Amino acid sequence: MFVLKKLVASLLMPLSIALIVLWAGWWLTRKPTRNAFGSVLLLLGILTLTLGANKGIGILLIRPLESQYRAIPDFEALTDVPPVLKDCRAIIVLGGGHTDTPGLPSTSRLSASALARIVEGCRLASALPHAELWTSGPSTSSQGATHAALLAEVAVQLGVSKARIRLIESGYDTEGEARAVAVLLGADGPIALVTSAWHMPRAVRLFNHAGIRVVPCPTDFAVRLNPGFNVSDYLGCDLTGLERSQKAIYEYLGLAWAKMRGKI
Repeated sequence: MFVLKKLVASLLMPLSIALIVLWAGWWLTRKPTRNAFGSVLLLLGILTLTLGANKGIGILLIRPLESQYRAIPDFEALTDVPPVLKDCRAIIVLGGGHTDTPGLPSTSRLSASALARIVEGCRLASALPHAELWTSGPSTSSQGATHAALLAEVAVQLGVSKARIRLIESGYDTEGEARAVAVLLGADGPIALVTSAWHMPRAVRLFNHAGIRVVPCPTDFAVRLNPGFNVSDYLGCDLTGLERSQKAIYEYLGLAWAKMRGKI
């Protein structure tokens, strides 16, 4: 089911849809009786790719997700910890993917999202000495270490004591991670939940549904604009716009799927 969900979701991304429609259109333009329909598909494919890669549309799609929870601001350890964090008995860092490429240090094997998440987890851990740091994620191959173990390795390199770190290696998605946390930690007291800002709304709802009180600690923001309005931030198409659009659509699909099954 996990692999099937990933496959279906990948086929519903703007880039995948655009490529499928473009190839179908090209093939139909080679048929004299369907040339007109093929041309229409080519136009639709180009339009889908253009809209999906547009920087402004990417911001429009992902900002409603990222604006639901504010980032935890800078603070000095042990002195001005935000009150909302003081009662957290654990910091949960959700998995974000990695590779098992030989020869690379653990920090380079993590995806950009996973690296941002563990850095934020370590930042919070430095200010909450009473809280354990839980890292989450299964293995991506039969021979490699689990994602949770790799995150823990990076956390140790960033200064977190190994004795404070616990692993959650059974959850293959956010829903599974929430179930695992509910079993291992129970619902007694809040936990600090660290994940990407665009993923946080779905994560919070899934954890709440599992009976866990969370303090959202978003990181890895996809929209990080300078103060003031800059037209170049919104006009034009690039990979950043496409990435924002794909992340946003993936999350909206995930929210819809979870709601359909009564998980949020």
